[in-house]
Formats: sequence, C-alpha cells, structure tokens
Amino acid sequence: MNGIIILFASMASEWFIRNLICKNGMTEIFRNGVFSVPVSAQEVKEHWRREGFDFGIFRDPPGQEWNDFVHSTDEYVLVAEGELHISVGSDKADCRPGDLVRIPKGVPHSLKTTSPTGSVWFYGYGNWGRENE
Repeated sequence: MNGIIILFASMASEWFIRNLICKNGMTEIFRNGVFSVPVSAQEVKEHWRREGFDFGIFRDPPGQEWNDFVHSTDEYVLVAEGELHISVGSDKADCRPGDLVRIPKGVPHSLKTTSPTGSVWFYGYGNWGRENE
C-alpha cells in the first residue's frame, strides 16, 4: 500500500510541477514579448544555457510547416523574425518576434510560418525544474 501512495504522490507532484511551470504567463504555454525586438540570438542563447537548455536556429520559407512533433524533453521556441502559427496540444496562438513558447515534453506540437517573408525562430531542448537528462 505504501508503494502505491508513494507512486501516486510522485505522479501528482510531477503533474503539479508541470502545471505550475506552464501556467505562469500570458497563457499556459504562450508568453508575448518576453525578449525585446530585434531579438538577440546571443542573449537568448546565454539565457537558455543558464537554464540548462541548448540552442538552435531555424530559418523557414513562407508556408513551411512542422507538424505533430513530440519530444522526450521540454522545449523552448522563440520567434526572432516573421510570424508563426503554433499549436501545443489543444492551445494555439499566432506568435510574433519576441514571443516565447514553452512546450512540455510529451506534448504534440506544430508550427507554421505565416508571414510572407518567412521566419527565423530559435529552439532549445532541456528540462524545467530538474537536471537535464
């Protein structure tokens, strides 16, 4: 019986931590204007590295879609240039430069460049609130 209680407490704790992390912002997932425009790749990279996240850049043409991705780590996405329509689970938003998206591990997500000039966006993988795996 004690093993079941410990397992339940552990699962409840993970749920609580994940929801607490995701719910302090504009919405559960999306945060507008977190970084000033023009967005500095170096500033974002340094900030994310302090949190234990890596850093990468995508440059996408108009209409580029990345659909139904799921990762085993948490992910940051930050729009640097252009506009993206992003869905994370059932949440959706149109994101602009400076907007940050927090994507919890295991949650399906998709991105589409909606601006006619394409987009540049940064991404990073890591783990919120625990050691990187």
